[in-house]
Amino acid sequence: MAAHPVDEKLPALKMATSGLQHVAAMYAGVVAPPLIVGAAVGLSGADLTFLTGACLFTAGLATFLQTLGFWKIGARLPFVNGVTFAGVAPMTAIVASAKDKSDALPVIFGAVVVAGLLGFLAAPFFSKAIRFFPPVVTGSVITLIGVSLLPVAFGWAQGPDPRASDYGSTTYLTLAGITLAVVLLLRRFTRGFVKQIAVLLGLITGTLIAIPFGVTDFGPVADADVVGFPAPFHFGTPQFHIAAILSMCVVMVVSMTESTADMLALGEVVERPADERTIAAGLRADTLGSALSPLFNGFMCSAFAQNIGLVAMTKIRSRYVVAVGGGFLVLMGLCPMAASLIAVVPRPVLGGAGVVLFGSVAASGIQTLVRAGLEKDNNVLIVAVSLAVGLIPITAPDFYHAFPQTAKIVLDSGISTGCVTAVLLNLVFNHIGGNRDAEDVTHPMEAGQELTTAH
Repeated sequence: MAAHPVDEKLPALKMATSGLQHVAAMYAGVVAPPLIVGAAVGLSGADLTFLTGACLFTAGLATFLQTLGFWKIGARLPFVNGVTFAGVAPMTAIVASAKDKSDALPVIFGAVVVAGLLGFLAAPFFSKAIRFFPPVVTGSVITLIGVSLLPVAFGWAQGPDPRASDYGSTTYLTLAGITLAVVLLLRRFTRGFVKQIAVLLGLITGTLIAIPFGVTDFGPVADADVVGFPAPFHFGTPQFHIAAILSMCVVMVVSMTESTADMLALGEVVERPADERTIAAGLRADTLGSALSPLFNGFMCSAFAQNIGLVAMTKIRSRYVVAVGGGFLVLMGLCPMAASLIAVVPRPVLGGAGVVLFGSVAASGIQTLVRAGLEKDNNVLIVAVSLAVGLIPITAPDFYHAFPQTAKIVLDSGISTGCVTAVLLNLVFNHIGGNRDAEDVTHPMEAGQELTTAH
């Protein structure tokens, strides 16, 4: 019996290039949180580079846990893990409240360790929520994931610094447009392996074209060390403060909610629907990775939704490809010079490729909604309201400005609020009061089996 595409081991060159493509797609998301938090702490250039390398290293370890797994840990799906952006706001708040800035990172690390361990214990209970995620819910959430990520791509396309005078200049937008055009042309007019690595080739082409415009900066390569290991507790032994722990526990709940939605989305894409056991194992990998990350000076880890778009677009579903990508992340953490090579890719070039990647996630959500029974008024209302609530942080960023900072951690995540709204409305319309309909509440596993049979 042939192995499922998820468990397929591809030729070495294809594994390496496809794995590198995953790293390129998520690199900016991994390095952004340490750069923001490190700047808030006031780290020196050397320490900032160290913190960024540590987050790359721990992202690789977390990706190994998720893709390869052991015991009951790891979804064993092509899932990339890295530093969650949901933790940036509370971490900067912890920095701001610290009397001594040198204590800020140890306090953050201590809070992440506790939140990770508590999340690990809660994973099997959290995973039981899967029966409340029929296609009408998962389709809405997957669509929200893609739509929520698109503003990131648009921001990248405008340049590296929103405060700069040339932000959004025609040069930046042209580079983004050229990269997008290259990816589309390769997808349209090539076949086989070249077609599958169109995003990576687009990034390389865009970077080369950017050189004459003076946008490509090779300075990071020249300044980086060849070898560097994220020594444990480089910034001090973790400290445990109740307020910080509570704050990061809220972030953990948000992260687990988004990871559950991401696993359901990826399960649909690779035609191996995520059941309760898979989600529990995936959440254990997320939370264990988060608990271990601070030991090597990293932050809370979570699934990266943008890589789901890459899997959907390339049709390369092997988890071993993503594991190779995790290996590249570990090497980058151990070799700052290697990490700096991807840092050379200009932000507008990443933005051009991001339009395709993130748009593919939204398209996958729409495909799921096609099977959600939208001819029924109840399901139309569920989709309409959950999408509207989920889009609030994007369309009206200051909507929740009067709420406490802790509440805003949840409310400012459109994916989380949209997900909760869809689940609650599905309960009200399709479960409570005898209105349950078999078609409306199809279990994700059953839906995936129907899809596989159709293929």
